[in-house]
Amino acid sequence: MPRRRRALRMWSGAVTAALALCLTGTGTASAADVNNLTDAGFESGLAGWTCSAGSGTTVSSPVHGGSAALKATPAGQDDAPCTQPVAVRPNSTYTLSAWVQGGYAYLGATGTGTTDVSTWTPDSTGWKQLSTTFTTGASTTSVTVYLHGWYGQAAYYADDVSVFGPDGGGGNPGPTVPAAPAGLTVTGTTSSSASLSWNPVSGATGYTVYRDGTKATAVAGTSATVTGLAASTTYSFQVTATNAAGESARSVAAGATTTASGGGGGGGALPRHAVTGYWQNFDNGATVQHLADVPSAYDIVAVAFADATATPGAVSFTLDSAGLGGYSVDRFKADIRAKQAAGKKVVVSIGGQNGTVSVNDAASAANFANSTYALMQTYGFDGVDIDLENGLDPTYMTQALRALAAKAGPSLVLTMAPQTIDMQSTSNGYFRTALNVKDILTVVNMQYYNSGSMLGCDGKVYAQGSVDFLTALACIQLEGGLAPSQVGLGVPASPSGAGSGYVSPAVVDNALDCLTRGTGCGTFRPSRTYPDLRGAMTWSTNWDASSGNTWSNTVGPHVHALP
Repeated sequence: MPRRRRALRMWSGAVTAALALCLTGTGTASAADVNNLTDAGFESGLAGWTCSAGSGTTVSSPVHGGSAALKATPAGQDDAPCTQPVAVRPNSTYTLSAWVQGGYAYLGATGTGTTDVSTWTPDSTGWKQLSTTFTTGASTTSVTVYLHGWYGQAAYYADDVSVFGPDGGGGNPGPTVPAAPAGLTVTGTTSSSASLSWNPVSGATGYTVYRDGTKATAVAGTSATVTGLAASTTYSFQVTATNAAGESARSVAAGATTTASGGGGGGGALPRHAVTGYWQNFDNGATVQHLADVPSAYDIVAVAFADATATPGAVSFTLDSAGLGGYSVDRFKADIRAKQAAGKKVVVSIGGQNGTVSVNDAASAANFANSTYALMQTYGFDGVDIDLENGLDPTYMTQALRALAAKAGPSLVLTMAPQTIDMQSTSNGYFRTALNVKDILTVVNMQYYNSGSMLGCDGKVYAQGSVDFLTALACIQLEGGLAPSQVGLGVPASPSGAGSGYVSPAVVDNALDCLTRGTGCGTFRPSRTYPDLRGAMTWSTNWDASSGNTWSNTVGPHVHALP
């Protein structure tokens, strides 16, 4: 969230195109196709592969599948290329893919006889799939597949590389039906959903989740949230692994009982559909407010912001009494209690556009949890909002939030406000953190502004400031593992609230209807509806007040009337 009006950040066409290459998936190959690579999973060392200047080796961890993976380390002017010649058929189309992790990673093919192809991704702390396709020329019988990193960057890892297409006569046999997944675990429940995770299966390209013997959902990763469940009801879940050869046997069943109706995540008594508003603890030209001035349409009020201290990971909050017209700490605390008595939640937001809180080791994670809990005790906050816009470490932020939850108990309200880029892929740190804590997570209100054009869940690029931008980007979270009750639409309350991306309240209402009812959509139409969608958020209650509270007067009643 901006402390001042944030400057517009535009994404060039080149960056957008690169993102499209990195984040758009491809379909699985047909059953007649084979993987034409040799030692595609590096289970036989580097058999068939050539890496420059000894830059490549095999490791046992991390691996995506099997027991080995490639590690290649750039050094000096060497970007650690590893190549393999692959036999192919002329005039044929092939799908090239690989799972990568670590530093910058590139995947491509040369000598195709038509247009050579490549794709890449920035550094990633989790496995990410790169995919592209190419067509061979009329006389092409061999292409060279390559992986490489980038100069001065960290080592990259690669595993399960494939060139699926017609058999060129020199590669691996086609895929076999994968084994049944193991380790199916229920990681969290709400009154209408159950979140599951399981161990990865070698050779699997996707997974299917069954609820009481009936197919519930299909996902690419090793976690899923099944929605549309009844409150206080026990369900049995199983999962299968799939690839081009077929579907595995079903896993051992895991049972889950949904919670009683009302609330969700750590939200306690929050309504089924909720409105979040950020309250500014500073004067930047918007209407100066006391908490008592915030309209009743807001169910969650996020106090912006707590700041970093000299102690790594620790945060502090100081009320800007002078800037807020002599607003005293005692009055502020009394207003928090009054909001809570009216059924509202008040949380302290960490970060903002200028926030520099860093949680990157066990000590700073503990400092974050301890200092945030101290603020909750001092002021009476119901919980915390994570609005760190300079990146976060999912391992240690998860550790910090779980430590905070252990202190605060089940009534903790935990919200997040990532930027659009932070939620483009489940491999991003913010998205991974949200999934890691989804059993205690109340809502993620992604900022649908100040971003320029971005990818939707259908792989198409959408311009901000439209109903399609809101719905197609929300779909990534809704299909990426978050429960619908944990997804909200974050928008500016007025054109002054952000540098770009403002949409009228009517457009917000249309997007909410599209996602929950299937009406009011633009050109993008989600494959299904999400009636449990949590609601909407705005920056800020102060900018809303500057516009006569038009946003909360329009969007608030609409959110509360959702199905």
